[in-house]
Amino acid sequence: MEREVGPFRDELLAGLSGRVVEIGAGNGAKFAHYPPTVHEVIAVEPEPYLRARADESVGGASVPVRLYDAVADDLPLEDKSVDAAVTSLVLCTVPDLGRATLELRRVLKRGDQLRFLEHVRAANPRKARLQRSLDRPRLWPRLGGGCHCARYTVAALEAAGLQIEQIRSFDLGPGWLHTNPHVLGLARAP
Repeated sequence: MEREVGPFRDELLAGLSGRVVEIGAGNGAKFAHYPPTVHEVIAVEPEPYLRARADESVGGASVPVRLYDAVADDLPLEDKSVDAAVTSLVLCTVPDLGRATLELRRVLKRGDQLRFLEHVRAANPRKARLQRSLDRPRLWPRLGGGCHCARYTVAALEAAGLQIEQIRSFDLGPGWLHTNPHVLGLARAP
């Protein structure tokens, strides 16, 4: 999967600068891909196993990284304290998507950007029904590490007051997968 996702993650991080918060750092695979214009990455990862892997990746990072045991809906940052925020295949797992998106807006400086790479609920009604059926009994969330495949992620960003400027939809792997489609986009804090 990394071979498929890698080019999209490179695009996600291209051109970033200043102080960046990365939500759901996972194993820290993105740390080495931040451009030199980024002065600091504040990486948030609540899962102990993944945070330990991310900690191992800090040494190979291309920019300074501070790793925190924290969750997306309670970021350890001051209001309007970051120049950019990054989410990558993580908003499907946050327990409270609404609170997490409000937190992202809270920490972003006015006019600065959220870069996101996420899978979202399908527009096709048949596929959306399948996604909802997997989420409802919490079957897929249990099997997929908390992932909810039927979330309206882009609508949640907009509901938090973030303004979508760019968005592109695509499939990663076969289109029939329940975790397709994906979106790559940019939103700004008002």
